[in-house]
This record gives sequence, structure tokens and C-alpha cells, in this order.
Amino acid sequence: NNLTPGKIVILPSSFQGSPRNMQQNYQDAMAMVSKFGKPDLFVTFTCNPKAADIIENLPTGQNVEDRPDIVARVFRMHIKELLKDITEKHIFGHVVGYVYVIEFQKRGLPHCHLLIMLDDQSKL
Repeated sequence: NNLTPGKIVILPSSFQGSPRNMQQNYQDAMAMVSKFGKPDLFVTFTCNPKAADIIENLPTGQNVEDRPDIVARVFRMHIKELLKDITEKHIFGHVVGYVYVIEFQKRGLPHCHLLIMLDDQSKL
């Protein structure tokens, strides 16, 4: 009777990677730009699969490709440390805002794109 099987499901913005989530993240980033101005620094941070933290935690006989969970956890720890250096230790100057996104390359390794907004005294 011209009925289509299934039902329509609208994913909430809390579902990572959904269209609503992407739109919300974009709107949040644009709100930061309107408040703090254009970003001053663009930092790309890529995972190193040969990092000692990753290699030491691999079980015997396994490769980096076998344990994406270890790679993701170590990468997250490195991102936290980078953000701490930038925001608390002020290695680039006083940060008034930042926004970042983590993506996965085709090989499965994570990398991060980070936009940093500095205050007027710290601008290059």
C-alpha cells in the first residue's frame, strides 16, 4: 500500500559525527570568532605511531594497527598535555580562546587541527 519500511530517526546533537553535531560545533566555533576575533595560530598535531608511549604498551606480538584503543588513549593524553602547555604555561602567549577538532586519517591515525586566539598583547 505504498508504505516504506522502517521509521525516520533524527539523531540528537550529542551524537558525535551527526549532522546536528557538526552544525552545533560550527556554530560554536563561529561564536568564538565573533567574540574573540580571527584565530591567530593554526596548529596541526599528528599522532606518531612509533611514540615510546604507544610501543611500550603494546602486548607482545601486536602491531600499532592491532590496537587502535591504545593509540587513541595515548593521543588523547598528548593532546591534553599540548593544551596544558598552550593554555596554562602560555608558550605562545596568553590564550583567550581555542577550538579544535580531531580527525582520523585513512591509515587510522588520529590528528588534531587547533585554532588559537590570543589576547592583543600576545599577538605576533
